[in-house]
Amino acid sequence: MKFLFIVQGEGRGHMTQAIAFSNMLKIHKHELVGVILGKSKRRAIPEFFSKEIQAPVYLVESPNFACDKDEKEILIGRTILQNLTKTSTFRKSLNKIHEIVKEEEPDIILNFYDLLGGIYNGIFRPKAEYWVIGHQYLSYHPDFKFAPAKGLNRFFFKLNTKMTAIGASEKLALSFYELESTDEITVVPPLLREEVKKLDSTLDDFFLTYIVNCGYGKEILNYAAANPHLKIRAYWDKKDAAETENPLPNLSFHRVHDKSFLRDMAACKGLVSTAGFESICEAIYLKKPVMVIPVKGQYEQACNALDTVHSGAGIASDNFDFSKLENLIQTKPITDNSFQDWVSTWPKTFQQILPETMMTEPDLVLTQSFS
Repeated sequence: MKFLFIVQGEGRGHMTQAIAFSNMLKIHKHELVGVILGKSKRRAIPEFFSKEIQAPVYLVESPNFACDKDEKEILIGRTILQNLTKTSTFRKSLNKIHEIVKEEEPDIILNFYDLLGGIYNGIFRPKAEYWVIGHQYLSYHPDFKFAPAKGLNRFFFKLNTKMTAIGASEKLALSFYELESTDEITVVPPLLREEVKKLDSTLDDFFLTYIVNCGYGKEILNYAAANPHLKIRAYWDKKDAAETENPLPNLSFHRVHDKSFLRDMAACKGLVSTAGFESICEAIYLKKPVMVIPVKGQYEQACNALDTVHSGAGIASDNFDFSKLENLIQTKPITDNSFQDWVSTWPKTFQQILPETMMTEPDLVLTQSFS
């Protein structure tokens, strides 16, 4: 089977999910013929992605969030207007996607929550099957817990999710915990790379932080200055930032580098992060307590925060007050292995979602071993 990925480039989560799925394809003797990655002018593409995905990467301009002047809050109205002004740019991106699809002739196009992927499938109707994957598709589940919404935030979240999945024959909903699949979605475990699973979790004296919007760096800086006894290592994908910056003796900022981020994840005493799904999952797998701060105006992160608390993985906050997580660490150690058990079911899950007519010999052998 030949797969083609379309990947949203907002944050690192969708990219690491794509790497994990590509490794699974290799194990099962399927081929990743290319990756179409949505980009924007305000973000740098992390080097680790191009190195680890091991397939041709095609960059296209894709719809992206618009932030306030402080690079913190997502402004929905401005996001819509900004993307409407780029209609001609996105039309070129859609044509480029179609040229790649015609050239590579994939059996399955797998979209990691990029809006252009759904629009492309709706307009061009390629011969390939169209699948989508992401935590956002869990919102189709009757047990999904929606966060309280301001204005039309919930409506636009559901609309965006629906548009990414136009014509999808398979919706794979990533979940922190096991849930029954429905007629509309297949609930699947988080996609974690083998590097995460091989890490030995230790306990050093620092907090790890990941922020998807660089404006939150000022909050972290102010907190670190007021609390010099706390050590903090922060990661971001700020485009013009140095590889490492040390503004304070107890605080360092690092450009997203996958190996060093995972090394620090394994060693930290807790993760304080904007509420992206993937980083939370990595922390849970390594039994690190989590505090999440949803990006203002980004409704899906508010839902992620609610789900984080519901799963028992950690707490939610509206600011980077690290003392809240410090209190959690002292009162509630993490010992549950159920999350790791859930993640380990991916080999069986992969066989279940793969059409029998498209199975390779290794797939059939594994299917028989699970039956």
